[in-house]
Amino acid sequence: MTHSDKLDQVFSAVDAANAADPNTVEVDGKLVPAALVYGQRMTATLEKFQPDASEELQIAIRGQHIERFSIPRETYPEGKAGYYRWRNELKKRHAIRLGEIMREMGYGEESIERVGRIVRKEKPQTDPESQTLEDIASLVFLEFELDAFLAKYGSYAPEKLADILAKTWRKMSENGHEAALKLDLPQGVVDLLHQGLAALDTPS
Repeated sequence: MTHSDKLDQVFSAVDAANAADPNTVEVDGKLVPAALVYGQRMTATLEKFQPDASEELQIAIRGQHIERFSIPRETYPEGKAGYYRWRNELKKRHAIRLGEIMREMGYGEESIERVGRIVRKEKPQTDPESQTLEDIASLVFLEFELDAFLAKYGSYAPEKLADILAKTWRKMSENGHEAALKLDLPQGVVDLLHQGLAALDTPS
């Protein structure tokens, strides 16, 4: 995957912004800012999944969650409605911040708007690059975040966990499914996924 000087500068600026995340994860025995690691894992996963990705997609992938920590979930009401309000506000904020950085690095307005549409996940069913963002986010979750997710939500009823996994799977394309099947997922997770998919396919 080739990088222009401008793209490398955008990556550096995104990483610098995400390095301010007070939340940390352990990587190779060291605690590092969670947002920084997430962006870098997104890029690494994209490089394997779609090595010919456009610069706009690469920027959207690296900065999908730029400064996500600046708008905590608890600042919005509990429940599904509050959750979706929070998610929508995050998408807008991420697109704005990436646009600011891209403008500083000399990108044109057409490229900036394109990145915004990808980050906001507008019409992923008809936009291949928005769908790729969904695939990469799901793959990073399955490969790197699944253990922490299960540790945090393991007290949920199995049906709830199965539903979350199945809905993650349903967001992915066939290419995403192929990449996910190459991951070394625990058999218990695979069983829950099948359970959740079966439930989604069962008429209510």
